[in-house]
Amino acid sequence: MNLKVKQKIPLKIKRMGINGEGIGFYQKTLVFVPGALKGEDIYCQITSIKRNFVEAKLLKVNKKSKFRVVPACTIYNECGGCQIMHLHYDKQLEFKTDLLHQALKKFAPAGYENYEIRPTIGMQEPKYYRAKLQFQTRKFKNQVKAGLYAQNSHYLVELKDCLVQDKETQVIANRLAELLTYHQIPITDERKTLGVRTIMVRRARKTGQVQIIIVTNRQLNLNQLVKDLVNDFPEVVTVAVNTNTAKTSEIYGEKTEIIWGQESIREGVLDYEFSLSPRAFYQLNPEQTEILYSEAVKALDVSKEDHLIDAYCGVGTIGFAFAKKVKSLRGMDIIPEAIEDAKRNAKKMGFDNTHYEAGTAEEIIPRWYQ
Repeated sequence: MNLKVKQKIPLKIKRMGINGEGIGFYQKTLVFVPGALKGEDIYCQITSIKRNFVEAKLLKVNKKSKFRVVPACTIYNECGGCQIMHLHYDKQLEFKTDLLHQALKKFAPAGYENYEIRPTIGMQEPKYYRAKLQFQTRKFKNQVKAGLYAQNSHYLVELKDCLVQDKETQVIANRLAELLTYHQIPITDERKTLGVRTIMVRRARKTGQVQIIIVTNRQLNLNQLVKDLVNDFPEVVTVAVNTNTAKTSEIYGEKTEIIWGQESIREGVLDYEFSLSPRAFYQLNPEQTEILYSEAVKALDVSKEDHLIDAYCGVGTIGFAFAKKVKSLRGMDIIPEAIEDAKRNAKKMGFDNTHYEAGTAEEIIPRWYQ
């Protein structure tokens, strides 16, 4: 490999990588270029050289793909949240299908050549769908900003009107940043200040209930802030504090404490409702979750003689769609709060054939087979 960092090279993009980057070959060397699309002829500059490939930044598109579009987001090139907004939505769906083909070819499970891979089911209007907001916080000139880090950096890009985020969660996050400023709550920085690191806002589409997590690495007095926040937004029913003192990229620590309101919010999918505690996982796109679960129910042929395992089940929602159809349903997850939610949800729904445990799949599932 005779390439050097900062060297500029022409490249033809042959395919897309799993992170949405364009992939081409230069002198038989694999080159990854974020922002480039399949079929494009580009000019790029090498930014790093690895053992088996190089990375480059896009300088110029000499021949554009007919599927390249202007992103609707005005800060798309700054923010690290979205990777393929410059690709027409129909082609984004095809790209996701192709990712599955690539994964199957790479890992080659038995009989994968005979799998029927169907087209990805898209949305009518792929905007404002994300029901959970998770933004980092930073203070700039005594003003608290909330947003996402630019790609491969710790530079915060403020987001006040994210096009994929549920509008209500965005409005609440904006107000929360204002209140953090007003009440002079300490905010974590890269040097020595300890305080708020991250804010999470999640809204249940079926009930409209909202829960909030404030992630901090020190004990803070948030009483007046919470009072102002819930006064502004009566739909907020849970405010929790998560303590994370680790100096890692992990967002959450092990301890989460409810400091105001209920333990959970109520959400619904298909024909049932369930509880969601602040740390419990649930699908980010409720509209597509309805379709996902419906398709799973149609595709999985089960009977009353079957025992079903819902691995990494979260609060148990997808398994509940099958609970009445199988002899037993078992679920596991690494988040204890999610498992407690799953137990409560199963009990409220009247299921007596379910069992849930906290732990990893490697630990639990082999034991279930004994």
